[in-house]
Amino acid sequence: MPASMEPRLLRAFVTVAEELHFTRAAMRLYVAQQALSRDVRRLERELGSELFVRTTRQVTLTADGERLLPYARAVLQAQDDLLAAAGQARPLLVDLNSPGLKTPRRVLYRARELTPGHELMARYESGLTWAAGELLAGRLDASFGRFAGLAPALRAGLGHQPVRLEPMAVVLPEDHPLAARAEVPLAALAGETVYAGAGNPRTPEWTDLARQLFDGRGIALAPPAPLAVGDEEFQRIMARTRHPILAVVDFPPLPSTVLRPLVDPVPLSPVSLVWRKGLVHPALDALRRAAADVAEEEGWLRAPHGGWIPASDARAMECR
Repeated sequence: MPASMEPRLLRAFVTVAEELHFTRAAMRLYVAQQALSRDVRRLERELGSELFVRTTRQVTLTADGERLLPYARAVLQAQDDLLAAAGQARPLLVDLNSPGLKTPRRVLYRARELTPGHELMARYESGLTWAAGELLAGRLDASFGRFAGLAPALRAGLGHQPVRLEPMAVVLPEDHPLAARAEVPLAALAGETVYAGAGNPRTPEWTDLARQLFDGRGIALAPPAPLAVGDEEFQRIMARTRHPILAVVDFPPLPSTVLRPLVDPVPLSPVSLVWRKGLVHPALDALRRAAADVAEEEGWLRAPHGGWIPASDARAMECR
């Protein structure tokens, strides 16, 4: 008998015992099936006994598994009670990137419905790169954005869960020649200079995505503009430069502009829920469940035919 045992292994065992199906259990725990199988086998090695009988058709508990199950449930319930008590002490701080963006807001609102006993507080850090530093420093708990666009040193300390492949769009002055179109083909932007946050230290992951999208299409990346703080200042600077702005289809409206989706191909902005590895908080569990539920209901992770996304992002988002 091991001197200590990781609760994660017990949770893996209990979830498989409840589902009697490794694939369904892995989905409940937000882990890969291979990782779940490894955890169960590790627990079996530590205990020195088989807990499941596995065949190609079914999974059943052994006698040892039946005996362990009520004790494992009692241990996990005690841990959940402890975490719930600790979670009451402080809110979960959730970065929504910018006011008005619908994707993170939808997930946050659903999470609040799932866990009314815990406080989830919104923050606005205006970029995942900046938010990632706050996550690792413990000043923020969760954020949303392009995980593959982060530096490897930042990704190493963070976990992520794909949420949405959001179609991208362009914000145009209402008197721009392309504003009359319902959709803007990427080829129609050739010769344009488009703003995508160049020079903003909070959003280099977005600028990098734009640079990859524009490459070879004759679209210029607008040079850095003065860093504007607040919607009013951002609108003032953009009105002065009159550059089209790369955005997403749910981007909040700006005065004297129109928002037009990009097509041929449809470029996709990969959005993940991101948190600090090792963070334990009952509201984070609710946030992850909310992200999975809303993404499934809305079909957010189904890429349109011919959609464009960099290969590194496709791997991170597990696109097929």
